Amino acid sequence: MRLPRSSAGWTIAVFGVLALLMGALGLLWPEAQLRLLGFEVPERRAAGDYTGTFLTASAMASFNMGVYYLLATATEWRPFYRFTVFFRLVTCAVFTIVVLAEVAPAGFLTVAAWEGVGALVTALALRWDARRAAAPAGPPASAAH
Repeated sequence: MRLPRSSAGWTIAVFGVLALLMGALGLLWPEAQLRLLGFEVPERRAAGDYTGTFLTASAMASFNMGVYYLLATATEWRPFYRFTVFFRLVTCAVFTIVVLAEVAPAGFLTVAAWEGVGALVTALALRWDARRAAAPAGPPASAAH
């Protein structure tokens, strides 16, 4: 796998690795992931409680998303980088709303913050990269005499 070739690529790569790792954690040790998010982990689940099923689906989606982000990084797929900024901000808003509506525990705000900050960092990195690309190059080394 190639290392990222831009600032924005690094932000996408970091998110991709973490999404992949969190997905793997949810698949291998779901109770730990639930505790990280501030959810209760009862000794036994009641009949009809599909928390485990939902967590497996969510963890697999996170794992796959991590792979997609790393693929985008490897190919320096900049339109994808821009696409993620908007949708990570939407995710931040939705996760914040579910906490404020008392549908999810306050620990879920960590996920909202991760998404929001990550989106802003990627947006800033995209801007930084664009400015660097647009900056005029200095004189050639042979002309500097």
